[in-house]
Amino acid sequence: MKMDKEIIEHGFSFNRRRFLSTMSLGIGSVALGSLLMPDLLRGGGLEEEGLAPGIPHFAPKAKRVIYLFQNGAPSQQELFDYKPKLREMFGQEIPPSVRGTQRLTGMTANQASFPLVGSFVDFKQYGQSQAWVSNLMPYTSKIVDDLCFVRSMYTEAINHDPALTFLQTGSQQGNRPSMGSWLSYGLGNENKNLPNFTVLLSRGVGNGQGVYSKLWSNGFLDSVHQGVQFSKGEDPVLYLRDPEGMDRKERRDMLDKLSELNDLSYQEFGDPEIATKIKQYEMAYRMQTAVPEVMDLSKESDDIIKLYGPECLVPGTYAANCLLARKLSENGVRFVQLYHQGWDQHGNLPYEITKQAMDVDQASAALVTDLKQRGLLDETLVIWGGEFGRTSYTQGKLTPENYGRDHHPRCFTIWMAGGGIKPGMVYGETDELGYNIAKDPVHVHDFQATILHQLGLNHEKLIFKHLGRRYRLTDVSGKVVRDIIA
Repeated sequence: MKMDKEIIEHGFSFNRRRFLSTMSLGIGSVALGSLLMPDLLRGGGLEEEGLAPGIPHFAPKAKRVIYLFQNGAPSQQELFDYKPKLREMFGQEIPPSVRGTQRLTGMTANQASFPLVGSFVDFKQYGQSQAWVSNLMPYTSKIVDDLCFVRSMYTEAINHDPALTFLQTGSQQGNRPSMGSWLSYGLGNENKNLPNFTVLLSRGVGNGQGVYSKLWSNGFLDSVHQGVQFSKGEDPVLYLRDPEGMDRKERRDMLDKLSELNDLSYQEFGDPEIATKIKQYEMAYRMQTAVPEVMDLSKESDDIIKLYGPECLVPGTYAANCLLARKLSENGVRFVQLYHQGWDQHGNLPYEITKQAMDVDQASAALVTDLKQRGLLDETLVIWGGEFGRTSYTQGKLTPENYGRDHHPRCFTIWMAGGGIKPGMVYGETDELGYNIAKDPVHVHDFQATILHQLGLNHEKLIFKHLGRRYRLTDVSGKVVRDIIA
């Protein structure tokens, strides 16, 4: 590692040699320097680009992210992308000029016919933005002027696992750092008593596509950046309690002795994961007090419980996780990731999506409203959406009362709120059949680049060198969608 690489801090630059010389080059000065900037002398990533971990590249518009991931891919035609033409053409074959040569999944590739189907549910326009929202989302319809709908998202992945992995890690293959891990690496801790990146899981009524720990993996980054899953059980974080028969003093003494042994190993072998383990043990010790306090809902007012709905008092529900996401975020957790399973409606869509929408509508809108009331929405970026969209034609048998939709990567809808994103806006358009993007396409990497930008990070400079290659969340592409930035 070259010691004369520059570091940018508070608008001026200086290099390590100058920093140490101005501190008189003493051992005490080196120690002081490591306290002021803990990652100053660490090898390997941002420093090679002349940037110090924990310091944004530029002034951020947001401090934190809450990602309400709708696992399984919600059908945009039933929620936010109003297509009356589909109703007019009910049962007609999708025109070849529209379908083109798109790759199909194995579930519909052998269908003899691809009849179009419009939404069974009605839409209306709401707010000053006049955004179209279906009757399945009555609570969301009340906050449209706080939201930015992006109707022109697209991806290359056509199946759940690669599409989900792609959105979260920037690669369709596993073993890459997730978005939350990249943010933890790039921005550092805001609260040393809680992890930078937490994960909350819930399940709806429909067909639940699985989620797996690789989605919150640290990949090749230090394991301190891995997402920490909170569960709905008696112990929200496993193995956090003191072992039976051990009190807090004994636990503290044990950790101190363990730290001494690990420090000796680190001095001998220099493995950075040893230092990471020491940090994790200390974090776990501090979390023993912080986590129960965050999980405690007894101090929440009746108005807040009413806002989120009664299910927010039932651990493990989507509503409870939305409320917990607010509490984690306001306590300094950088990235809170919710996964709500059940959106994979290949058949029986009218029944299943109705139940699924009821699961998430009130709590999602409540979260935005709650953050806004507390003055936190401006600094918190809230995201709602799945891994791809749904086809305009039916999968399987079509009747006036029932149908299904297959995976559709060419276009889908998400919404964003807060964090410096323009409110009351609809960005991007699809064609009259909702099959192709007609205006302002937004690729997955563009979406990721924009999220990083809102947190003060240049996606082209948030880099980690691994196995001789420079990796980043957006791989080798992506551009910031500046039209949606306030």
